Amino acid sequence: MNFWDYLVNRHQQLLADSYQHASAVFQCMVVATLIGIVIAVVTYRSDWAGNLATTATSTILTIPSLAMIGLLIPLVGLGVAPTVISLTLYGLLPIVRNAIVGLRGVDPTLIDAAKGIGMSRAARLFRVELPLAWPPILTGIRVSTQMLMGIAAIAAYASGPGLGNEIFRGIASLGSANALNQVLAGTLGIIILALLFDAAYVVIGRLTIPRGIRV
Repeated sequence: MNFWDYLVNRHQQLLADSYQHASAVFQCMVVATLIGIVIAVVTYRSDWAGNLATTATSTILTIPSLAMIGLLIPLVGLGVAPTVISLTLYGLLPIVRNAIVGLRGVDPTLIDAAKGIGMSRAARLFRVELPLAWPPILTGIRVSTQMLMGIAAIAAYASGPGLGNEIFRGIASLGSANALNQVLAGTLGIIILALLFDAAYVVIGRLTIPRGIRV
């Protein structure tokens, strides 16, 4: 059958795989964002600590995704667990690096002014520093999301959820009638999801970043 007929016949399964793929990436990005911002907040005041955080998360990113998932299978088994752990770890670097850069780039005079009106350190962090560092942090989140969209496909190797299952089934059945359709459907689905997520981040940026800061 041609590609269009394949989509029509398999649309329910493709929609289910797309939902699982998007859900896995979204949930892992939420966790990675929280962990990454905490790491940045703890380390950005110190050069050596910030460099250590960036180096550590960079090292994680150098591990091939298939190897990472393969190493996790004996520890946590197949399915969702290795997918969540690997995606969360891979998503850390852009967030940690951008959050550190953003926090270090806050104008010191604004921090001094906040001190002058009696703000505590926690209040300065949440009301002054993090809001001003939000644009680069959001950029890091966008970059991480695009990376994880592709890496999540490898999770099918460990029986993880998502469109990677469609791609792996097609590769495993190369030469069959629908092999190419399966690979193409999974690949295009991931591309479409990545574009939709990126568009959502653009909207979030417009809603959460004041025009003056965006400029």
